[in-house]
Amino acid sequence: MVKKNPDLSVSLCGITFKNPITCASGTFGSGMEYAQFVDLNRLGAITTKGVSDRAWEGNPTPRVTETPSGMMNAIGLQNPGMEVFAKRDLAFLAKYDVPVIVNVCGHILEEYKNVVEFLSDKEGIAMFEINVSCPNIREGGMAFGTSPKELLHVTKEVKAVSKKPVIMKLSPNVTSMADMAKAAEQGGADGISLINTFTAMKIDVYRRRFVLANRTGGLSGPAIHPIAVRMVYEAAHAVEIPVIGMGGIASAEDALEMLMAGARMAAVGMMNFHEPEAMVHVIDGIEKYMEETGTEKIVDLIGCLD
Repeated sequence: MVKKNPDLSVSLCGITFKNPITCASGTFGSGMEYAQFVDLNRLGAITTKGVSDRAWEGNPTPRVTETPSGMMNAIGLQNPGMEVFAKRDLAFLAKYDVPVIVNVCGHILEEYKNVVEFLSDKEGIAMFEINVSCPNIREGGMAFGTSPKELLHVTKEVKAVSKKPVIMKLSPNVTSMADMAKAAEQGGADGISLINTFTAMKIDVYRRRFVLANRTGGLSGPAIHPIAVRMVYEAAHAVEIPVIGMGGIASAEDALEMLMAGARMAAVGMMNFHEPEAMVHVIDGIEKYMEETGTEKIVDLIGCLD
């Protein structure tokens, strides 16, 4: 009798993904820099770096620093803008058999809508992830993602101009993750993703100055993973729409925690800098776990906790 391989496929917003693993936006570019190390076709999806309606320079340097069990960044969503992205990045990604989730950023609502309208008719895009949770820009970003009322409004407006499913990326810097998840759902979101980074600060006590030029940055990495799992659980149990879970995933076990907490997919972030093949190792680890535990379908593990 031929042994069947475990079924790692999942569906999200009517789209089937070969496995539940993608990258967290901003940690993998559009895959070009990683393609020599990673077989991009192995991934469940590629989530791009944030795309704005025009080029952004980002924040002044230094803007990245290591922390115990993690890192802080204040990149400020530097990117070349939507026209370069469409011509360069989408053309590159078209060579691979992997769904593309485009992360969208903006300072004001109209900028988000400009990107979504411009890219909606472009081929090769599975869905949009709307970044209303970046702590490293002074306008837009987290300013929209910490108020349920603002989040509902932005979600509704973006959804109205999108021809693709819309995923709202939520901030952990809130009082109630369940309330934010519900606001996104009420605004018409097809799904949510969480968490983004925590606002944090590091000081060089010998130089007596801030380590990052921006003073604050977004904390990511294994240090935040248990908090992320808790927030994903809360969000997944507050709404009916699907959840993509992320935050400090460094192993197959970490990703499985997210799935068992209720996430439909899991995104690997900081570990991509530490280990370029991290996502492939997570995928292989999940398959090994399923074989060892006799789990035939990954969907049987999603939300398996009360």
